[in-house]
Amino acid sequence: MPKMLKNVIKFICFFGIGVLLIWLFTKDITTEQWTQINDAFRKANYWLLIPTMTIGIASHWFRAIRWKLLMKPLGHQPTTLNTFFAVMVGYLANLAVPRLGEVTRCGILAQYEKVPADKLVGTMIAERAVDMVCLLLLMALTVLTQLDVLGTYVNESIFVPISNKVAHANGMQLLIGIAILAVVLLILGWLLKKFARSKVAITIKNLARGIMEGILSIGKMEKKGWFLVHTVLIWSCYLSQVYIGFFCLTETSHLGISAALAVLMIGSVGMIVTPGGIGAYQPLVQKSLQLYGIPLAIGFAFGWIIWVAQTVLVILLGFISLIALPIYNKKKTEALPATR
Repeated sequence: MPKMLKNVIKFICFFGIGVLLIWLFTKDITTEQWTQINDAFRKANYWLLIPTMTIGIASHWFRAIRWKLLMKPLGHQPTTLNTFFAVMVGYLANLAVPRLGEVTRCGILAQYEKVPADKLVGTMIAERAVDMVCLLLLMALTVLTQLDVLGTYVNESIFVPISNKVAHANGMQLLIGIAILAVVLLILGWLLKKFARSKVAITIKNLARGIMEGILSIGKMEKKGWFLVHTVLIWSCYLSQVYIGFFCLTETSHLGISAALAVLMIGSVGMIVTPGGIGAYQPLVQKSLQLYGIPLAIGFAFGWIIWVAQTVLVILLGFISLIALPIYNKKKTEALPATR
C-alpha cells in the first residue's frame, strides 16, 4: 500500500475518532446550555488571544533552541530558523496523524541541514522523554498542591481504573506476554548475528547506533543549564497561555495559577490522545474547570477558544514554514560564497 494512502487512511481514522468524541460530548448538551455557550462565544474578548498566540510562538522558538542544544554534542549546529521551521512543520503533520510530526521534523532538518536522520530521531526521543518527565512532575505538583480539589477526581479517573485492571489481570497471560517478547528479541538478535554483513542488518545497526547516540547526547551537553532553562521557559509559556486565556471570558477571569496548572495538566493528556487534541482536549478542559465551579457551558466555550487559537497558530506557522524553508535555504546557499 502506498505511503500516502496509508497516511490518508490514518488521518481519516484519527479524525473520525475526534469527531466521534465531539459528538459523544455534545449530544447531551441541552438547548439552554447551547444558548449559554453561544453567549459565551459572543461576549469573549478575542483580543487577548493575540498575546496568548504570541507566547505560543515563543514556546515553539524555545523548543527549537532546546533541540539544537541536543545536536551540538553530535557535531551538528543547524540554524535556529531551519530548526524552528522543522518543528512547526512537524506540529502541522501531527494534526493529521499523531507522532507523524516527529518523523517529519527529523526528515526536514536532515534534508536542509545534512544532519543524519537516525541521530535526529535519537535527540527527538530524548527531548520527548524530558517533556514526559516534565508532564509527570507537573501532575504531581498540581495534585499535591490541590488535593482538596483534584484528589478525588484524579483517584477516580486514573488510579481506580489502573488498580481495577491490575486486579483483574491474568498472571498467566502476563507471563506468556513476557515470554513471547523475550523470544522475539532472541530471534531478532540471532537474525542480526546470522546475517550481520547483509545490507538490512547493517542499516538496522547503524540506525540503532544513531538513535542511541542521539538519546545519549543529553548527557554530553556542555550547556545543561541552558537546556533546563529552555525547558522551564517552554512549560512556562504553556502555563501562561492558559492563564491569560482565562481573561477572555468574564466567568473564568477570576481563576488563578492553580486552575491554570490543572487545565494544563489535564488538557495535555487530551493533546496526546487525538491529532491536535480534537475531541479530547475540549471535554477534558471543560471537566477540569468544573472542579473550580465553572459551569459546563462556560468550560465548553473556553476549551474550544483555547484549542482553536492553538490549532490556528500551528496551521499558520506550519504552512508559512513549508513555504519559507526552500526560500530561506536558497538564500543561505547563495550567500555562502560571499561569507567565505
